[in-house]
Amino acid sequence: MPTPGVLPFLRERGLVAQVTHEEALRELLDREPVTVYCGFDPTADSLHVGHLRPIMLLMHLQRFGHRPVALVGGGTAMVGDPTGKTEARPILSRSVIEAHAQRFKAQLARFLDFSEGRALMVDNTEWLLPLNYLAFLREVGSQFSVNQMLTAEAFRTRMERGLSFLEFNYMLLQAYDYLTLYRRYGCRLQVGGDDQWSNILAGVDLIRRLERGQAYALTCPLAVTASGRKMGKTEAGAVWLDPAKTSPYDFFQFWRSVDDADVPAFLAVYTLLPLDEVRRLAERTGAAINEAKKVLAYEVTRLVHGEAAARQAREAAEALFESDGGQARAVEGAPTTELRRAEAEAGVALLDLLVETGLAPSKSEGRRLVLQGGVYLNEVRVGEPTYTVTLGDFRDGRLLLRKGKKVYRQVVVR
Repeated sequence: MPTPGVLPFLRERGLVAQVTHEEALRELLDREPVTVYCGFDPTADSLHVGHLRPIMLLMHLQRFGHRPVALVGGGTAMVGDPTGKTEARPILSRSVIEAHAQRFKAQLARFLDFSEGRALMVDNTEWLLPLNYLAFLREVGSQFSVNQMLTAEAFRTRMERGLSFLEFNYMLLQAYDYLTLYRRYGCRLQVGGDDQWSNILAGVDLIRRLERGQAYALTCPLAVTASGRKMGKTEAGAVWLDPAKTSPYDFFQFWRSVDDADVPAFLAVYTLLPLDEVRRLAERTGAAINEAKKVLAYEVTRLVHGEAAARQAREAAEALFESDGGQARAVEGAPTTELRRAEAEAGVALLDLLVETGLAPSKSEGRRLVLQGGVYLNEVRVGEPTYTVTLGDFRDGRLLLRKGKKVYRQVVVR
């Protein structure tokens, strides 16, 4: 059975933004196991750092004895969610959505125990595709006021550019998801990002109207930094949980490089460290905060990629940052680009190599980096964009490229 203090615990870890019927929900979570669901949009083939906060929320709830339901919005992905967007999301085929859902479950399994029904994964395509439109309008559509819906933040941000009828249905469909999970699994709590507040409330109200049941809504703060920037966005794009899209090393470095001001909150939200330990680490200032950042990076990488990958990423980062005088050497776990010997002997343009290693998105951006003094080869600054890397630049078959102070790539000759 859950232990007392679930909701206060979640608040203390920075996982609660808004909640309905707070006192009643607090008592319910402390009294009995509750089925709780969170929806995940399957328009990408991997979850990303922006999903981690609601995932951690589900993880903690399961550890308190509650049952998480991860809902893949396969059906709603065929409509498009206007929430927080200035344009509609792309509409995907059924086969693509199913493939994405399988990837999601493998990633979520690092956080949630799916054995023996302790957690469930469902796809709303199961009940949305067979819907009879007239029956849906009669049962669900009749419960919604258009005037009230238009006041929701999800729609107001789209009104100026135009909101399609397709997207307008999204709130009704998400509310129907909650109603269906309430009927099938006794689900009484929906969680999600704070931008989903209006949609979740619609489901709470629909359950009250049609089932005379008490359901609850809980949102967590949006994934933003202390400076207000969207969490998980870098020059290279999103920070993915899939190691094939964002390597464990790059994932580790993302957390290792967060702003000092974000460290206390990130330790509480994105790790399982006891709060006493979080507070102890958060007290560090100046150069000592770097040790707290290392702990943060290791703990989050361990959760997402496992102990071995986290340890390898940490060792790779330490080896690269402690490289002495450009002594390029094998660093297991560091991002590596391979060149054929013939290519190295013929010479490779530095700008081409910057793009190939992912240090620059384009040759024009690579040129800008070089001219600004931000590119190093074997720890020696390169000031000429037309520089050609040859076999002579390699030491024991490898060289080290660096962008700025912290972003490394090693290149090896095969």
